[in-house]
Amino acid sequence: MAKEKRITGKRIFWAVLAVLAVAAFVFVLRPEPVWVDLATVERGAMEVTLLEEGKTQVKDRYQVSSPVTGYLHRPQLEVGDPVIPGELLTWVDPMPVGVLDARSRAEAVARVEAARAGLESIRQKVAAAEAEADFAKSEYQRLQRLADSRFVSAEQLQQARTTASRANAILRSARFDEEVAKHELAAAQTRLDISAANENGEKPAERVAVRSPVNGAVLNLSRESEGVIQAGEPIVEVGDPGALEVVVDVLSFDAVKLSPGTPARLSGWGGPTLEAVVRRVEPVGFEDISALGVEEQRVQVIADMVSPREQWAQLGDGYRVDADFILWQSDDTLQVPASAVFKRNGSQSVFVVRDGVANLQAITTGQSNGLTTAVTDGLGEGDQVVRHPGRELSDGDRVRVR
Repeated sequence: MAKEKRITGKRIFWAVLAVLAVAAFVFVLRPEPVWVDLATVERGAMEVTLLEEGKTQVKDRYQVSSPVTGYLHRPQLEVGDPVIPGELLTWVDPMPVGVLDARSRAEAVARVEAARAGLESIRQKVAAAEAEADFAKSEYQRLQRLADSRFVSAEQLQQARTTASRANAILRSARFDEEVAKHELAAAQTRLDISAANENGEKPAERVAVRSPVNGAVLNLSRESEGVIQAGEPIVEVGDPGALEVVVDVLSFDAVKLSPGTPARLSGWGGPTLEAVVRRVEPVGFEDISALGVEEQRVQVIADMVSPREQWAQLGDGYRVDADFILWQSDDTLQVPASAVFKRNGSQSVFVVRDGVANLQAITTGQSNGLTTAVTDGLGEGDQVVRHPGRELSDGDRVRVR
């Protein structure tokens, strides 16, 4: 009996020893945990934007040219000097004018009549623009009163304000065109009057005044020195620096994502971030060479300022800005770092870490801005996912956080 007990005790001893040996062998040969970086799935605001470099420019630029061939006196203005309609810019001493023959006189009279007709046409456009501006203003004021009672959404109120600003800009542009047409008529009439005076033996005026057609500032001096100048040759360029727009050259691939009304943010100009809205996407592209020598097809996008004038009073014509077009935005969305998402078996997937083990999880994604990706299904807030998963990581592997 004692002998049987000794045999049984030996068997148990050797069995336990074998189990321990196997466990030690498995422990030694099991794979080491994979080092990973983790990120937490969170809810919050998210937006998808398109960032490009642009520049400001005056909406309505007017190039004042010499009305006659003659000798130009040196302009006394500098770039940036303010001007008002009718202000004297410089003088031109005209060359002696010959008497017009019958055909030339008929052409001069026709030009005067054409200029007068053009002025009347523009006046009608001004009247139409005034009506549009008044209607947009009254509509905005009506919605603003309703907004105080919460009958109108903030988006509708913002759209009405943008429409009113655009209508005022169109009205200002039409009025500028009216001023230009007046001076064009005066120039045509002057040529006819001087010729008539010469034909009647009267002494024509020795100088022709070159005046500003609009209210604004000097943008460029095409001629800074005095000398002989031909009729129609540019002298100075003027415009209203208070009516700025932003011109952005975007890739044609990205231009199709933009449309009139798309909001944008302007930064990188040395002042506060400004709000703008796309007014026009040009229907024609052009070829450009990038800094790396790559040929690119680009499209010009025009955006109007929405922020108050006081915030961008220091901006001028030709200033550089960074335009951030907002393609999509949400105040509350479940999001995960884009570096954690990868494609596996035809679907978007991530590695979710639970109890130190990486589990392959298929998810459904939404918008992505390159840094974060919206998740519509497959993950919950607070889940831990692996960032930049390597090829060595597989479903079910143990992980260790760096």
